[in-house]
Order: sequence, then structure tokens, then C-alpha cells
Amino acid sequence: MFLLRKWTGLVRPMQSYFLTGGITIILRRFIQSIKKWGYIVFFKWSILHLVMGFLLGRALILQELSPFAVPYFAVMYFLRKDKIFYIGLALVFGASTHHAGLGWMTFFSLFLTLITLLIMERHHKTDLSYTPFIVLGSVLISHTIYDYYEGTWNGYALFMNGVEAVMSLVLTLIFIQSLPVLSFKKQRYQLKNEEVVCLVILLASVMTGTIGWYVENTSVEHILSRFLVLVFAFIGGGTVGATVGVVTGIILSLADINAMYQMSLLAFSGLLAGLLKEGGRLGTIAGMMIGSSILSIYVGNQGEIIASVRESAVAVLLFLLMPRPILTAISRYIPGSQEYMQSQNDYLRKVRDVTAEKVQNFARLFEQLSVSFIEYAPAEQENEQKIDLFLSEVTRQTCQKCWKKEQCWDRDFLNTYESMAVMAKQIDETGELHQMDVPGPFQKKCVKTDKVIQAMHHQLDQLKHHLQMKRQIQDARRLVGDQLAGVSRVMRDFSKEIQKEAEDLNVQEQQILNALEGLGLSIRDVEVVSLEEGNVHIRVTLPSCFARDECQKIVAPLLTNLLGENIAVKQDEMEDDADGYCILSLVSAKEYMVETGVAGAAKGGKLLSGDSFKSMDLGNGKFALAISDGMGNGERAHMESTATLELLQQLLKSGMDETLALKSVNSILSLRSTDEIFATVDLALIDLYSADTRFIKFGSTPSFVKRGNRVFTISSSNLPIGIIQDIEVDVVSEQLKPGDLLIMMTDGIYDAPGDVENKERWMKRIIAELETDDPQEVADCLLERVIRHHYGEIADDMTVMVARIDRQLPEWSAIQIPNFDKIERPSQTVS
Repeated sequence: MFLLRKWTGLVRPMQSYFLTGGITIILRRFIQSIKKWGYIVFFKWSILHLVMGFLLGRALILQELSPFAVPYFAVMYFLRKDKIFYIGLALVFGASTHHAGLGWMTFFSLFLTLITLLIMERHHKTDLSYTPFIVLGSVLISHTIYDYYEGTWNGYALFMNGVEAVMSLVLTLIFIQSLPVLSFKKQRYQLKNEEVVCLVILLASVMTGTIGWYVENTSVEHILSRFLVLVFAFIGGGTVGATVGVVTGIILSLADINAMYQMSLLAFSGLLAGLLKEGGRLGTIAGMMIGSSILSIYVGNQGEIIASVRESAVAVLLFLLMPRPILTAISRYIPGSQEYMQSQNDYLRKVRDVTAEKVQNFARLFEQLSVSFIEYAPAEQENEQKIDLFLSEVTRQTCQKCWKKEQCWDRDFLNTYESMAVMAKQIDETGELHQMDVPGPFQKKCVKTDKVIQAMHHQLDQLKHHLQMKRQIQDARRLVGDQLAGVSRVMRDFSKEIQKEAEDLNVQEQQILNALEGLGLSIRDVEVVSLEEGNVHIRVTLPSCFARDECQKIVAPLLTNLLGENIAVKQDEMEDDADGYCILSLVSAKEYMVETGVAGAAKGGKLLSGDSFKSMDLGNGKFALAISDGMGNGERAHMESTATLELLQQLLKSGMDETLALKSVNSILSLRSTDEIFATVDLALIDLYSADTRFIKFGSTPSFVKRGNRVFTISSSNLPIGIIQDIEVDVVSEQLKPGDLLIMMTDGIYDAPGDVENKERWMKRIIAELETDDPQEVADCLLERVIRHHYGEIADDMTVMVARIDRQLPEWSAIQIPNFDKIERPSQTVS
């Protein structure tokens, strides 16, 4: 009994689960079947197009013009040529519901249009661009002939035919834009505002075919028009709702002069319904009911008011019965809707993912190329190849025509090869080979020992030259491989940055926006690019660039409190968009700041110096100081030093490692010209988050750091850039502190006191005696002291660059807002 109860307790939940799951599966399959058959019936069988054709055939303007039928027929000829016969019958049948004469006139116009299109197609000139003019001619000719045949041809009839023909031309242009949407021929899911208006005109034109239809004294056209306004107001908001109301009201009032007030009613109702869309369907319905009731009371009597409320109620019922998936599908077309924005974000995300994948593929390609360039044979194999090549050349010159060749090489190959290998090793190690160094068995056997020794000496020179060229080629291959690896690393980092932008930061953006609006600020938009610690990047859109002070004094301090790190406005990234709004970038504030000063003079007091200098923010939290001294003086030296620093700046800003960047610059300078061209480079890279500084010097003088009353030297031994292709980079690291003065100079400053025995100690004493810590004043004082030491003579180009390291202090303290928690940062892991 206990087991039976336990089994029953287990079976009943399983039965309930499978029953619920079965019902869900049945409902899902039923919905899929409805969608499938709905598409087949309405679009594949063109039932929707036939119904539209019937209503457009019935539609009249000013109670006598029928400009809708021929444009619809002409455009559908290109969209659904297989159903054009049935569409034509629907148009003629709709026109015949008014009177037979209108039906015959419509038939004649459609027939003339069809014949013209067939003739144009036969001559391979069928194009939508000709369609409006074909419609214009067909309507004008057919209506004029019909009036002449009926005996009603006169000036007024000709004028009205011209008006109808022009209206048909305009409607053709409108239908070309709107009908593909309803025919599923338009591939993209975003419409422009003009295309939305064209679609509304098409739907309003279809509604005019229902004029005169009443159900229990309720106008069908009023129900459909209000239903249309409800849908668009719920999707697009107040602007779209009011626009749809105005357009629909104009079209309906042209068809029925008594419905002129409908334009105001629909526009006002659409505006209120759109403004209340945040309340969901009920809010939109409330706006529609309020708007239509107010206008009905204003312009109508009691009966008209009751009829208007009844018509609005039926439209509301249709709106409530409309499935959510259909509204979502329509929303993708309408600009301004959430679904429209989501579809655009999905498209941008796909583009971003594809771009990141392409960049990753290129990064892998460059990495593979780098590996292929760096790979070369092992040293043992190269040594064996070198000996074999050496011996083969010596043998070719001495043994090839010797009468004892067969005895030495065919019968005693191993002993002969070993003896010559010993001789080759001896001459390779010592550079010389004498008669006494030749093995005894080889001397007894060989009759050309002197010639062999001479050939080995001659071949040794050629072998050394060959090995030197091969070594240079290997060095060049290694450098190219390192450069390709650097490019691959930069592209991988770029791909990671692209993937970081794909993170969903909507929650954080809304938190920031709510906090800013809580302070009473007018903010249009907040875009979070990155929330990575130390690399925060947020774009804020303000009403105008005059409000950037608010960004510095209020927005940045607020974000400092919300994120827990100092945030500052990036001054060089301020832009105006097309609407007059100002876009400002807020980024992580650096922990340290660098203030620089430079002083220099050209040799002999000339204008052009051979020295060049640069101070540059690399944009990745690093600040670079660089001085280059070109070979010699004058214009040529200035061009070389400037080109060196320009190329170095571009490579560093691209994200390349400083060591590889300097190697690349060296390679380019050494290969660019056959002349002896070189330049010194003194580079200091300061990390603005930690003040850790890396010094790289190529043939440059020592740098000095003044910390309080203490002065110490930073130096390294590297050859100047451009002398040899393969260089070894010696990097010196130093932790700087707030208040430190970094002093970099060229040899014109350092070597100026030529009569001083210890120049380094003399320069330290001069720097220590300076009483100012302003970088520009320090640079000016040093230059002046050196020139005075030479009694005003400038013996060489002189340049001195001074930088002071200070801690970055925020201008404004953080702003705390109650009831606002700190923003949670997302995970920065990129797969």
C-alpha cells in the first residue's frame, strides 16, 4: 500500500508535466500552421493584393476621379506578374460597383497600360523608372478617348482628365515605395520617414474604397482609420501617430468632403494616443478615446457623438485582438520604435562581430607569416651545409681534373673527406692553413697539396662573404618576422576592443542617465563604450556645447562617485552632431600628469637645427618624450631627425611595442639610402597611472632626474639608429615620483663644456644649483648657462627637454546622490 501511494505521487506530477508539455507543443504547432497558411493565402495566393485591388478600384476622389487603379496595376505588374490578370479583374470589379461606365473606363486604362508595358518589355526597356510616365499617358489617353466616345468631351473634362493623370503619376511614385513592403519584396527591415508616409498613403487610399459601407450605422472607414492610427501611435509614439492621423484624414477628406473634420480628429487622437504609449495598450487606447471624444463633442451633435464613440470602441476592440507578434513585426519598419532600434542594434552587432572576426583572421595570418619568416635551419645543420659547400667548391677547383681523382674519392672517399674536413676546420678556426697542418696520409696521397691549400684560402674569403650575406638575410627575416608579429598583436588588441563594444551595457547607461536627470540636467543620450577599470569611456550628448562646463563640474564628479575612480572630460573629443547637440567624451582620469618645457638653439645661431623633439600622449595611458639628433647640422640633419621621430610617433600610436617600433625605424633608416645616414634617439615612456618610466637611448647622452636636492643619471649604451640593421635594445626602467624633474638633452648641451674633465658631474652640479622647478624655466636656464660657458658661441645644435611629474588632482570633488548605488562593472573577459 505504501509503495502504491508512492508510485501514485510520482506518476501524477509526471502526467501533469507531460499533459502541459503536450498542450504547449500542440498550441505551438497550431500557431505555426496558422502562420504558414496565412502566408500562403494572403501572399502566395495574393488574396491580400486582390482585396486591395478591389478597394482601390472603388476608391474615388472628389466623387468622380479614380486615380488609384492604374498606378496599383502598373506597380503590381513588376511585383506579382503571375497574378496580374486576377488583380486587373479585381480593380475592374471594384470600379463597376459604382457604375458600369467607371468599370469600362478602368478596363480601357488597364488594357492600354498592359499593352504599353508588354511592348516596352519586348524592346528590353521594362523599368520602374518609366512606369510613372506610362501611367500618365495611359490615363490621359484612355479617359480622353472614353469621354469623346461618350460625347462628354469638353474643356472641363479635359482639365479633370489631366488632373487625374497627374495624380496617378504621383500615386505611382508613392506605390513604388510602399507596395514592396506589403509584397515582401523589400529586403531591409528599416524604412525612412518618407517611406512610412508613402505606406500610410497607400493604406489610407485602400480605406477610401470602404466609403459608404456601414454596419449598424457604424462607418467602416472611420473604424479602419482609427484602428490604423492606434497601431502606428502605439508603435511610433506621438509624432508618428499625429502624422498618420493627418495623412489619413487628408486622403479620406478628399474622398468625402463631409469628412473634413476627420483630419483634426485623427491627428489629435493619434498625438494623445502616442504620448500615452508608455502605458501600454491601455494608455494608447485612453489617448485615442479622449482625443476622439473631445473633437466629436466640439464639432458634432448628440447622434454624431454616440456614433463616433461606437466607431472608436470597435477600433479599440480590433486593436486589442491584434496579436503581439504582428505588432512586433510592424514595429521593425517604423523609425523610433524599440523594435526598430533593436533591429538596428542587431545589425550593428552582426557587422561588429564580422569585422572582429575579419581582424582576427588577419591577425592569425600575420602571425603565421611571422613564424614562417623567423624559422630557419638549426646551427648544426647550417654548419654541415657550410662545410659541404666549402669542400665541394675546393674539390671542383682542384680535384675535378686530377688524374688521381678516382683513387682518392672513389676508392678512399671517407679518409679523403675526413682529411679535407680537418683542414677546413683548421682554416675556419685560425684563418690560416700551412703545409704542416695537412694530415700525413693526405700529403702522401695528394699530388696537389699546395694547390688545395691555396684554393682553401681563396674559398675561405668567399665563404665568409657568403656567410655574412646569409647572416644579414637572416637578421632581416627576423626583423620582418618581429614586425609582422607586432602587427598581429596590434590587430588582436583592436579585435578585442571591437568585441568589448559589443557588450550589453544598457543597464549601466540607464543608471547613469537616471542619476544625471536626478540632478536636473538636460541629457539627450548616454553611451557607455567601456567600463573597464582604468579605461572608462562614456559619451554624453548634451543640448549644446555651451553645457560642457556642466560636464566638467557636475557630470564628471557624479561619475567619479558612481564608478569609484576619477573621471575627467576629454577635451580633444568634443563634436557637434547634425541636430545641434554636443557629444562629449568622459574617460578615466590619469593618476599623474606631465608638464614639459623645451629650449634649443641651432649651430652658429642659424634658424634650422638638426635636432628634433616631440612630446606626445599615446592615448593608452602613456606619455612619450623623444629627442633626436640628426647626423651633422643644417637641413639634412633636421630632415633625418624629424623623419625619425614622425615615424616613431606613428608606430607608437598604433599600439606597437616601443622596442619593436625602434627596431623598425632603424631598419627603415638603414635600408632607405646607400649613404651613411644615422640619428640618435632618446626616448622616455611615462606610465601616467604608475609613473613607471622606460628609457631607451640610441647613441644619445645621459638623462638626469632631479628629485629634491638629489640628481641622478640614467644612461644606456646603444648605437645610433640607422648604422646597422640588427640592433640590440637596452631598456632602462626607473620609478619616478611626484615632483621629479626629468631632463633630456642632445650632445650639443652635454658636450658643451669641452674643457671639463667630468662632464656628468659638471652637469649634475649645474642642475642641482637651479632654484626653480618650472620645466620651461629649467630648460631656458640650462641652455643659457651652457651658451654663457662658451662666451655666447653656439658650437653645435643644442636642445634640452624638461618634464615635471605631478600627481593629477581632480578639479571638482565627487558628487554623492542618495538612493543611487555604485555602478556594477561587467566582466571584461573576451572570448
